[in-house]
This record gives sequence, structure tokens and C-alpha cells, in this order.
Amino acid sequence: MRLLHLYWPHLPLDLARARSDSFPSGPVILGGQPWTDGTVIDADPLARSLGVRRGIPLGSAHRLAPEAAFLDPDPGADASAVEAAFEALAAFSPGLAGVADPADPAFGLLVVQVDGLERLWGSEERLIERLTGVLDAILPGPPRAGIAGTRFAATVAAGRARPGQPIIVPFDEEAAFLAPLPAGLLSPDPDVRARLGRFGLKEIGAVADLPRSALVARFGPEGERIHARARGEEIVRFEPRRTPERMLLGLPIEPPVTDLEPLRFVLHRLTGTLGDQLVARGMAAATARLRLELDLAFATTGTPEHLAVEQRLPEPTADAEAIERLLFARLERTPPPAAVQRLELELGGVAPASGQQLSLFTPQAARNARLAWQLARLALTYGEDRVRRVTLADPEASLPERRWGWQAIGTEGRIQ
Repeated sequence: MRLLHLYWPHLPLDLARARSDSFPSGPVILGGQPWTDGTVIDADPLARSLGVRRGIPLGSAHRLAPEAAFLDPDPGADASAVEAAFEALAAFSPGLAGVADPADPAFGLLVVQVDGLERLWGSEERLIERLTGVLDAILPGPPRAGIAGTRFAATVAAGRARPGQPIIVPFDEEAAFLAPLPAGLLSPDPDVRARLGRFGLKEIGAVADLPRSALVARFGPEGERIHARARGEEIVRFEPRRTPERMLLGLPIEPPVTDLEPLRFVLHRLTGTLGDQLVARGMAAATARLRLELDLAFATTGTPEHLAVEQRLPEPTADAEAIERLLFARLERTPPPAAVQRLELELGGVAPASGQQLSLFTPQAARNARLAWQLARLALTYGEDRVRRVTLADPEASLPERRWGWQAIGTEGRIQ
């Protein structure tokens, strides 16, 4: 197997910089405000030089770098950018892996299976040029690229490569490529790395020369893993990612209708059918898109043939009634300008439904999720500019009115 790793070391911060018109200078920390309950997602070199590391609490980061600018993350925009990158890469190879969650430590690493692609796209060097060229318009900055026969060797190659200068490990030479590198790369466990140093095993080649039984006796199961890595053996089977599913269902309306109640009847059937399919498969949808095909026989000049209503759901759900209410509320706010002759409903971001661990002593553990749905419905009913919620801006501000602010309800729905 041949795997190409494309690596952006600080992709969350690069995406935030690309979206900003006036990115702050000096130490910058991404993850939220210091008084919020969160962790650092990324930090610029100045902040890292002060000891700020990914994953530490934001409060601890503020104590290390009190002069730093703290930025709120935009996980939805980051995930959309990575999903767009996966969609572009899918035109070259069906074997892709990676994560779209910026809070995941693996965010910024995209894996492409490149076996047998030479006939389609040329040599591996040429393939890297093609892929980086396609991704240049989607993700900021050139990635570090590395190709090898195992995930570990490809990861090390990408990590040691420079942008625009890929490292390609020849076939079956993973062990020779890894041999002169530091043995600490073999394990993420700091204790294991320290013990390797105490035993005088400074290079990966020295670890590979030892009997596997000796490493297992010293390190247990981790010893078997580091020995396999050192010898260029694959220990983690490559599993391509499952792309987010989309479910689509449409119904014609004969004769075309202009009233909303008949539309709601058809919408009820569509949401009910797709909702039952979600429940049966243990899935949940994150977005809903309603497409209306209009009958222009008696419509005014300039009326479009189609009307699309898009709605991001407050949380992934399979509740057909909740989806129906949100979509119908948006139709009530902006009724179709002509008779509707076909209705299509598409559910996007379909993924396995995640369970929620409820608290034993807190009967309203899911109140935040229910509040999000209620606020979304209120915003659709009374207008997004009329429903707001209070957010903390800076609790340490000298003026009380600067310690909080109004934030609009982000229903993220739009009509096209």
C-alpha cells in the first residue's frame, strides 16, 4: 500500500487568518475567551514560545500569555473547508482518511491512498503537484507532503517535509528511511520515550535491531508496536473515511398549489419518510434543504423556476416533526411566489446518531439542546433580528456595559 499524507501543522489558525480582514498581531490563541470552559485549539509561534500548547485550558493559556489575543473558533466553517477538500480529493482517489473536527488533534492531516494511480495521474511526484494545486484554492497555504508504505512512515515523512518539497519513501524502504531518525518518534508516550533514552536507544534503527521479545518484556504491548514501527511494518489498517451521507426524496403535486397547508401535508410525508429511515439506520441529519419547483404558467415575469430553502439544524436529529416545523416556519416567513408543482427534501450531514450520557441528579441535562430548538423556532417566527441572547464579552471590563453583549440567534437558514 502507498499512502500520501498532506499535513497542515496549524490549519485551524490558518483558516481563521484567511477568514479575517484584520487578523491581530502578537501572540494569538484560538479556542475561545479565557473565561470560557474550553481548551486551546491552536496558537501562533509567539504564543507557543510562551508555553501555550494545544489542548491546555484557556484559563491556563491566559496565565501563560495574558497579552495574547484570544479568538473564538468557527468549527462549522473549518469543517466545511475540510469537507470541500475531501470532495476535491475524491476526484483523484476513492481512498481518503482524515477528520473534519478542528478540536481533533488529527485535524490538518489528510490521507490519500495512491496505489495504482500512476496510470491516471502520472508519477507520485506529479500526483502531489496535481493535488496541492487543486487544494490551493480550498485550504490556505501549501501542505507538507509525504508518501510511504505505512501510515507511521508517511506521517513522519510529511512531518519532516517542507512545503513544496515532498518526501517520497521508495517501495519497501520504510525501515531504511526511519533508521537514522530519533527513537522518540516511535511512541507518543513521554514515559516510553524517556525510557528509550535511558536505555541508550537514540535512533530508530537501534530499536529495530533488538529482538521483539526484549521490547515486549520492557514495555509490554507498546514495545511490540514500537518494534513494528521501527521495522517499517504496518500496525494500523487503513480505513477510508465514510463521506457524510445525503438523503433525498421528492413528490410531485397535482395540481400545483399556492396555499401553504397543502404544502405542509406533502412536507409532512417527506419528513416522516426520511425520519423513519434515519431512525431505522440509527442515523441523524445535520442540515435540511427543501427545493420547490414552481409552475410559471400564471406567475409574474422574472419569477424563478426553483426555490431552495436551506436550514442548519440546531443539533443532528432524526426527529421528523422538529425538521418539519423549522422548514414550514421558514416557508411561512417567505411564501413561494408561484404555485408549487414539486417538492423535494434533502437531508445532509447524515451520520451515526451520538448518544448522550444523562446526569443522574440533573433531570434537565438536555435543556441546552431543547433551548437551541426553541430559539431557532422563535427566530423564524418573529424574525432573526428580534430574537437575541446575552453573551459574555469581557467579564473583567472596567465598564459594566462592555462585559456583555447581544448575539443574534444563528439559525443559519437562507432562501435562494
